[in-house]
Amino acid sequence: MDFPEELKYSREHVWVRVEGSSAVIGVTDFAQEELGIITGLELPDEGDEIEQDDSVGSIEARKTVAVVYAPFSGAVLAVNHEALDNPTLINDDPYDGGWLVEVALEDREELKGLMSADDYADYVENRD
Repeated sequence: MDFPEELKYSREHVWVRVEGSSAVIGVTDFAQEELGIITGLELPDEGDEIEQDDSVGSIEARKTVAVVYAPFSGAVLAVNHEALDNPTLINDDPYDGGWLVEVALEDREELKGLMSADDYADYVENRD
């Protein structure tokens, strides 16, 4: 599994790429592999406000629906419409083409609870 070093990771299997005053959110390679083939995606609208630890959408796979939890609070700046139209992008390319939303960073302190790539790899390896 791939966990790019430049990203931060949540215990809910969400990755974060900080880009100045905003950050892009997606689900990890581990998450997409666990879900299997992704068949549907529900995301917020641009301009919606999201709160840390609240749902930022859901991912539907053949046998389950997984909720995606926001790793930080902010306004949704952009939604990946390509992934909405073709959800398997998340399976094919979870860190680039399969990103979910870009969100304005309102409080950088909320990012402090995220893990490095190494810490996330250990977390995934040692989960029950």
